[in-house]
Amino acid sequence: MSEFVTIFEMGPRDGLQNEKVFVPTAHKIELVDRLSTCGFRKIEVTSFVSPKWVPQMADAQDVMDGIYRHPAVVYSVLTPNVKGYTAARKASADEVAIFGSASEGFSKKNINCSVAESIERFKPLLEKAHHDEMPVRGYVSCVTDCPYDGPTPPEKVAEVAGALFELGCYEISLGDTIGAGTPETIGKMLDAVLDRVPADKLAGHYHDTKARALQNISVSLEKGLRTFDSAIGGLGGCPYAPGAKGNVATEAVVDLMESNGFETGIRRDLLTEVAKYAQNLRSTDT
Repeated sequence: MSEFVTIFEMGPRDGLQNEKVFVPTAHKIELVDRLSTCGFRKIEVTSFVSPKWVPQMADAQDVMDGIYRHPAVVYSVLTPNVKGYTAARKASADEVAIFGSASEGFSKKNINCSVAESIERFKPLLEKAHHDEMPVRGYVSCVTDCPYDGPTPPEKVAEVAGALFELGCYEISLGDTIGAGTPETIGKMLDAVLDRVPADKLAGHYHDTKARALQNISVSLEKGLRTFDSAIGGLGGCPYAPGAKGNVATEAVVDLMESNGFETGIRRDLLTEVAKYAQNLRSTDT
């Protein structure tokens, strides 16, 4: 029997958050509903963040209220703080995600605090989630390179990933936020992180800015990772990372897994049509 790889679909949240033209709520709901038919186990739907900072996600509650909940799918949302977590609970999210950075410059730009301060800020949220038995996923940004600070030391990534894991995050997603990682730098980063967090508690989140995401995923597979984040149609990027357009396309990741003998549970025939729909949601000026 083939070994299973989990593909965590990011399109509705990380894929659309940076679009300059507001995507109608009904279209976001339809995207999630279409993805729910494709065989994904996990879909990140939206984020409960300040509309001032990420206006595209201002309709988070309405989207969560409107989607069809497939019984086999975990519907996740991004939450920066206790206020966001409370909103996520109200919206009946199945799990939440928090986000930190391995780079001081990116942490300051993204969440306006130092790396150490960000970890302290997460503690009240994690305590509430633990009490509520709500799974929490942790994101670490800029795991190889930062648009402000340059190369990120692998030991710094290991420190942040280890801290989030010890605080109770069930999985740590390692983000090559600007897509500058190479198989060599990803490999060195993973070697450091694996000293703190086991491979089955890690995920790779690699942007395809320089067309190396699939190579970086291949290296990660060799290191034992079996969960990868991707976005349908290659949508998205981070609003706080200049030049970081383009998550790796889910279709390409599914093809890579299948060509290497891994099982994903995803219907490739359905995925093609959903990718066309997703790409049509993009504005022409981004």
